[in-house]
Amino acid sequence: MSADTILEVADVTQRFGSFVALNRVSARFQARKLSAIIGPNGAGKSTFFNVVSGAFPPSAGTLKFQGRDITGLAQHEFARIGIAKSFQITNVFKRLSAHENVRVAVQMRHARWQLLAPRAGLHEVAERADELLARVGLADQRTRPAADLAHGQQRALEVAMALAAEPTLLLMDEPTAGMSPEETRVMMDLIVQLAAERSVILVEHKMKLVMGICERLLVLHHGEFLAEGTPEQIRANDEVRRVYLGQG
Repeated sequence: MSADTILEVADVTQRFGSFVALNRVSARFQARKLSAIIGPNGAGKSTFFNVVSGAFPPSAGTLKFQGRDITGLAQHEFARIGIAKSFQITNVFKRLSAHENVRVAVQMRHARWQLLAPRAGLHEVAERADELLARVGLADQRTRPAADLAHGQQRALEVAMALAAEPTLLLMDEPTAGMSPEETRVMMDLIVQLAAERSVILVEHKMKLVMGICERLLVLHHGEFLAEGTPEQIRANDEVRRVYLGQG
């Protein structure tokens, strides 16, 4: 693995009974780059996301993060080594305020074993939560219950919670799903900003959405590797055009 590779996937296969959701997929993702895994519905993108985020181990193949073999590592260990994720379905505490949601995430990172944390430490946790809310554009929504936030704001809140883990690699599963055009624009702007600070990998089926911002694209089709390259290379790939671009 080269020094600029943050995540390497080698011959990863995922089976569910007799169904093969991924078939010997290999790819390398560069550090400090904004990359995307794309493909039509049913291409295996969500399965790929679940494997690389530790939701379940691959049936075969290996995963390496910063040169370390993490194949089969327990899911909670992924956050500890620097991999955080944001799901397609919003995963926030609806009854808690925006600030309380992020504060819980920060506490899990910094004070998980401190049952009797000093007051100064709690103040630092609250300040960090405020910083993260500001980072995703929700500073003015600090006291609102998560349930009262617009859909796009809830997705941004979940991103703030993921950032609380201080990840080196941020994985995002269809981050604009269900959003209005305006919400989509705001989220894509945020993703570009986040990618300037860390490695980001998106899972997305809207090719046009990622073409203008991603530096590297991996295309899946029927659970298999189809193509990999820059947006320009993907646009020019006849096979991609046949199975993907021709659909929309």
